[in-house]
Amino acid sequence: MKSQDVRSKFLSFFEDKKHSIVPSAPMVLKDDPTLMFVNAGMVPFKEYFLGNSEPKHTRITDTQKCLRVSGKHNDLEEVGYDTYHHTLFEMLGNWSFGDYFKKEAIAWAWELLTEVYGIDKDVLYVTVFEGSEDDGLEMDTEAYDLWKQHISEDRILKGNKKDNFWEMGDQGPCGPCSEIHVDIRSAEEKAKISGKDLVNKDHPQVVEIWNLVFIQYNRKANGSLETLPNKHIDTGMGFERLCMVLQGVQSNYDTDVFTPIIREIETISNKTYGNTNKVDVAIRVIADHVRAVAFSIADGQLPSNTGAGYVIRRILRRAVRYGFTFLDKKEPFIYRLVDVLSKRMGDAFPEIKSQKQLIENVIKEEEQSFLRTLDQGLILLNRIVEETKNSTVSGEKAFELYDTYGFPIDLTALILSERGLKLDEKGFEKELQKQKDRSRAASEMLTDDWTILIDDAEEEFVGYDTLEANVKLTRYRKVTSKKEGDMYQLVFNLTPFYPEGGGQVGDKGYLEDVRGDVVYILDTKKENNVIIHFAKNLPKHINEPFKAVVSDEHRNLSASNHTATHLLHQALRTILGDHVEQKGSLVKPNALRFDFSHFAKVSPEQLQEIEDFVNARIEGKLPLQENRNVPMEQALEEGAMALFGEKYGDTVRTVRFGKSIELCGGIHVNNTSDIWYFKIISESAVAAGIRRIEAITNKAVRDFYSENNRVYSKMKALLNNAKEPAKALKNLQDENAELKKQIEGLLKDKAGTIKNELKQELNDINGIKFLAKKLDLDAGGLKDVAFELGSQFKNLFLLLATEQNGKALLSCYISKELVASKDLNAGQVVRELGKHIQGGGGGQPFFATAGGKNPSGISDALEAAKEFVK
Repeated sequence: MKSQDVRSKFLSFFEDKKHSIVPSAPMVLKDDPTLMFVNAGMVPFKEYFLGNSEPKHTRITDTQKCLRVSGKHNDLEEVGYDTYHHTLFEMLGNWSFGDYFKKEAIAWAWELLTEVYGIDKDVLYVTVFEGSEDDGLEMDTEAYDLWKQHISEDRILKGNKKDNFWEMGDQGPCGPCSEIHVDIRSAEEKAKISGKDLVNKDHPQVVEIWNLVFIQYNRKANGSLETLPNKHIDTGMGFERLCMVLQGVQSNYDTDVFTPIIREIETISNKTYGNTNKVDVAIRVIADHVRAVAFSIADGQLPSNTGAGYVIRRILRRAVRYGFTFLDKKEPFIYRLVDVLSKRMGDAFPEIKSQKQLIENVIKEEEQSFLRTLDQGLILLNRIVEETKNSTVSGEKAFELYDTYGFPIDLTALILSERGLKLDEKGFEKELQKQKDRSRAASEMLTDDWTILIDDAEEEFVGYDTLEANVKLTRYRKVTSKKEGDMYQLVFNLTPFYPEGGGQVGDKGYLEDVRGDVVYILDTKKENNVIIHFAKNLPKHINEPFKAVVSDEHRNLSASNHTATHLLHQALRTILGDHVEQKGSLVKPNALRFDFSHFAKVSPEQLQEIEDFVNARIEGKLPLQENRNVPMEQALEEGAMALFGEKYGDTVRTVRFGKSIELCGGIHVNNTSDIWYFKIISESAVAAGIRRIEAITNKAVRDFYSENNRVYSKMKALLNNAKEPAKALKNLQDENAELKKQIEGLLKDKAGTIKNELKQELNDINGIKFLAKKLDLDAGGLKDVAFELGSQFKNLFLLLATEQNGKALLSCYISKELVASKDLNAGQVVRELGKHIQGGGGGQPFFATAGGKNPSGISDALEAAKEFVK
């Protein structure tokens, strides 16, 4: 039976039992603080189980995408090593919300499995809850008695709380459950040991396929159970395991759910599934993980460094790692599996089809990024292993690999274990703690207590309407840090100074007292809902009134850039698509930075279109339409865009320029024409799936074009005021390229001459042809000479040195025969000799180079080279 038929028969069966078929809910959760992902089929229906909402239908059936990779239900480390655990899996389910209960659930489960699917009754076992003294719960005799009507008592097993009391987390709906297990072993194996002795014993052919959960309790925060208002049915059947049973195979991965993906992996990798265990594990890991990553992206979760995004990145990197190591895949390939995945599952889950291009692009970029990390990290890790004298690799070295090069510590540990080595985990943790301590010390600040001058409960912000205000100092304190030295933090009864927030930097300005004494405000921030002004000096007359004045240039330029970010956001969503979401911003007087989710590099044509879009709205002279203290729901109904990760209160401020409307507390221009002009300076990747645009407006644009004109005039003068400077420059480049070719030819000739001379200078030391000499050649010339000589001798040890542009370079060549017979290593040689030139280097055992900043040490390095052959 094909997997598509397995799925459709399940849904049709329960539809006939008056269940409404509902689509799978998105796997990525946005509004549930207790979970990142749907980890069981019941998660989308929690509100119904708790009685918080009334369902439209009391009977529902579906197939739900689930992900189990973190928290209580974590199958990640088992995936690939066995044949029946997965990160993403489909859970076929039928649900009753206060309608039918155990009798119907058990009878229909048995009918579907044995009559519709035709599974032999003699391969099935069921379990029931044996009770729990801790929770004061007795055995589920009701379920036991109901099962006796369908199956012999010797196939009804009692299960403990771990196996037969289902809970989705530390809190929430729960209840006793009854599992259905299947034994698909051969007759010979069944004769040796009964299937009931293998139930819940992690046997790959005696597995649970369906769990009938009888939801009747709610687990409270203190651990106690309360009875729910209504009794509910929550069942979950593993789709992949069911397909394994119905298709008569011994592994989920042998079903048509996975075989098309596995065949594609075999084609791409030129490896065969089923021959060697390590290759098989790798292929299973990749086949499983690509599904989890693809569906997560389709549901709106891009890989990132935090939260749910980090989980997805971790899954994908695990797949890349297995492909890299066991399938010898050194270039991106997992993204190529999305096509076959889309074809196989797109009918049941249309989102995988509609977002196919996005998924492929995100996965490919993530693969490229991680492969670069892996490639560099593995080279460095190999070097660390070479230098390790015992079976334990230094935690300090592993931390350097992790901290400096971003190589995952769990991968380091895995690779070492595969090589029979151990990682000094305590040493690693010690270095990690040192780093945290250093970071803490660098940011440590000594803070005095507040000196209270006026008891003022509420500080009013008036900066939306004015840049000046008469204020009183209500309190102050002194703070001392390594970076800033002594500073004073000042708080006023009211202030026109905008505090840093929403990506916008804080205002600067000054305080002036009645005597004309001035104190400069260097920054403004918000702490515990208090606006704090930073100054190097405390005002002389702290009890007198002050005039607080915001720097109008600083403020106006910041406002120009902030409004430009809103227009840019609108442009990106219009031109690139609604998938674009703001992921961060920085608004300063001289520039703006805007991070956003997008799957590919923005083309020059798109950037120009984006720039034109923003400038069209600047030229349109759109006025600021600002509304304060708007109820959040009303603002959203009006179309205001709430930014991901921002915290909003019950009432918000909306900022509108034409069709751009966002929730924002920042400072903006009164009219878009005040921005003057918008110019994109750069577009780049921050992380896979996250792009960054840096841009300028207003005065910075004028300065930009002024500087460009100055540089252009200077270049034109250097080109003798050519009428076509670009053409003249191209001619110079062509001439330069031709001269370089001629120089390279001359150097090769010179190297050839030197090679013949050097042959005469070779010394025999302990049967080794040895020479250490400084030459007047570049790095390429040294290499050519070394390899030319190396091709003529099988016992050559050559150290050549040169000085180029005030720096020293060493090149070491050792015949491969010497590397093998004398245990010599060119990489180790240059690392040791590099100390003489205050540098370092590395390479392969037969050829390596080192660079340094001390050319005067070359002679010492040449002399020291003899020690390696004595």
